[in-house]
Amino acid sequence: MMPISETGDNPEFWVLRLYVAGQTPKSLTAFANLKKICEEHLAGKYRIEVIDLLEQPQLAQSDQILAIPTLVRKLPEPIRKIIGDLSNVERVLIGLDLISQH
Repeated sequence: MMPISETGDNPEFWVLRLYVAGQTPKSLTAFANLKKICEEHLAGKYRIEVIDLLEQPQLAQSDQILAIPTLVRKLPEPIRKIIGDLSNVERVLIGLDLISQH
């Protein structure tokens, strides 16, 4: 088994970007839900980047962020987006392509 590189060169390595606007309850809930899902389904194979659009509003354009919180799966490709606080675990798993839709 190949070691997972920090740069995400391994196709099994997931890079997830969570866009939020400040430390709102919805943003904090989205991060907590995402962390829990990643620990359960991607343990040791993921990196979460939290982008606060209050501090870096210019970054919203690169991923075409229209609502927050929004989760963007950068790797593995294709890029996928999920909007909301990520409380519906099954919807998040389907959206990230971790499980197939029934």
